[in-house]
Amino acid sequence: MHSLAIPPLDRSLETELRHKIDNKTKPPGSLGRLEDLALQIGLVRGSLTPTLNQPHIVVFAGDHGAARAGISAFPQEVTWQMVENFLAGGAAINVFARANGITLTVVDAGVAHDFGVRSNLVDAKVGAGGTASYLDGAAMTAAQRDTAMARGADIVAKLAATGCEVIGFGEMGIGNTASAALLTHCLTDAPLDDCVGRGTGLDDTGLARKKVLLRQALSRYAGSRHDALAVLAQFGGFEVAMMTGAMLAAARQRMLVLVDGFICGAAALVAARLQPAFLDYAAFCHASAEAGHRSQLAALNVAPLMSLDLRLGEGTGAALAWPLVRAAGAFLNEMASFESANVSDKL
Repeated sequence: MHSLAIPPLDRSLETELRHKIDNKTKPPGSLGRLEDLALQIGLVRGSLTPTLNQPHIVVFAGDHGAARAGISAFPQEVTWQMVENFLAGGAAINVFARANGITLTVVDAGVAHDFGVRSNLVDAKVGAGGTASYLDGAAMTAAQRDTAMARGADIVAKLAATGCEVIGFGEMGIGNTASAALLTHCLTDAPLDDCVGRGTGLDDTGLARKKVLLRQALSRYAGSRHDALAVLAQFGGFEVAMMTGAMLAAARQRMLVLVDGFICGAAALVAARLQPAFLDYAAFCHASAEAGHRSQLAALNVAPLMSLDLRLGEGTGAALAWPLVRAAGAFLNEMASFESANVSDKL
């Protein structure tokens, strides 16, 4: 599934799109990054008048075995408690999605909790107790990793069939900044200390402990640090693996993919290492306050749309970036040209 090639963008429309953007009633380049974004939207959707219908954010939740060792400021139970908050509509992502007209889907990718049958929760659980602890061995088997990725892809395929054309992702999982730090360190070669942050708010003692534990985890791993699939199985979470599969599937469906912060960035990093053309379809929404996100953005050579010092996760950055994305598509489709408005474009 993850070996299916993502085609590079068909750039045959690029000259026409640039001409259309440059001939809007404005000085050339005066809309700055929005012009680049409009060009990307047109290329991803393969149209001079692209649509971005039915915006959707999918939040994947999963637990990490390593969290029981105290790598987070919060206990593992907060994962399922926050899923309940999502289902009740009370979390930040619910508020921002409602405010911006985005449909939200919550997915149990592998939470150590039995939610029962819930009408507004997608049960895609891999491993009833969450991942194993990478402090002792691999977080997941290759089969579990592949199952998670396939389930993420299937969720996206079903959304595409209903007309979704732009998709963002979010996550919830106590301990997942530690997992993302290990993935980032391995796949970017950035120093571990540059990849590890305070997560949910560790104090200095907690941060030092987190670094010690992650160094121990790395010392026990004998595999390749540049094999994205191997690293994902060793250190990832079910929510990260599922999100990776979902991102790759969204790009194959020619959706615009809105990438949130550090955890989603780790999934995007794996996706890009597996299929470099994935980046053509991805818009990186913001620069997280979490330290390792800068290493991800630099390694991928991408520039985020915003910098708001966010570090919440949940897909909140994607929800907040959607109005910018929508505006970029709107000016491409609706703004007058010099010719249509009878405005002189030269002295």
